[in-house]
Amino acid sequence: MKLTVNGHTAYAYTGTRPLLQSQPTAVFIHGAANDHSVWSLQSRYFAFHGWNVLAVDLPGHGQSDGPLCTSVPALAEWMAAFLDGLAVKNAVVIGHSMGSLTALELASTRADLVAKLALVGTAVPMAVGDALLDAALNNEEKARRMIVEWSYAPMGHIGNNQKVPGTWLPGNSMALMRRMTKGVLRNDLAACKAYLGGLDAAAKVEAPSLVVIGERDMMTPPKAAQAALGALRNARAETIRHAGHNMTVEAPDAVLRALWKFANA
Repeated sequence: MKLTVNGHTAYAYTGTRPLLQSQPTAVFIHGAANDHSVWSLQSRYFAFHGWNVLAVDLPGHGQSDGPLCTSVPALAEWMAAFLDGLAVKNAVVIGHSMGSLTALELASTRADLVAKLALVGTAVPMAVGDALLDAALNNEEKARRMIVEWSYAPMGHIGNNQKVPGTWLPGNSMALMRRMTKGVLRNDLAACKAYLGGLDAAAKVEAPSLVVIGERDMMTPPKAAQAALGALRNARAETIRHAGHNMTVEAPDAVLRALWKFANA
């Protein structure tokens, strides 16, 4: 579906189902230089099992027009405007990587919008190395390759596609990032690095929270999630075994089970 947010076209995948007032709503927020498609399995399952689904494309990503949001607070403000435009309240808000920071900030500033919060592949603060930022500015292809190298567990680099056997997951990730216009990757990485208020935001969140951790995540290692877990008032963690940072596509069923159980508890 498409709607107008702040004067620009915004897109969200709904699982091909209509939004019904009688159903709860799950909101899925993607990470840096990605789009709604990273949530394909999880969003479609929710949509076909009694939930409204909004898997968004953030501004300047996928089918949503720019301008890009240059900070996590700006992303959260955009998400609030998006949900207000649809009169959505008390959603289960799920974010991956940069999307997890966006979801966290949203939950801390607009508690009326977030009934439950799920952070997938998160770190608060989220460290982004200077070498990666430099590559994103001067050699985007190199930066993409660095990210892919760090985003999958070893088995993910040589196969292990649980849904489409024979499909190369890192190649899919490279293709998705290449679809973004120049500058999106650098913008997103810089926004993640600059977000230093995450722990203060977490301390304000009253909604039940879930932190989903990839056992083999090198982008946001398991230990990097511990500060957020400690700051959130009502949180628990679930570890996805043998999975890296891109666990939504590398271990889609395991991530779905964790999110489904949490959303329906």
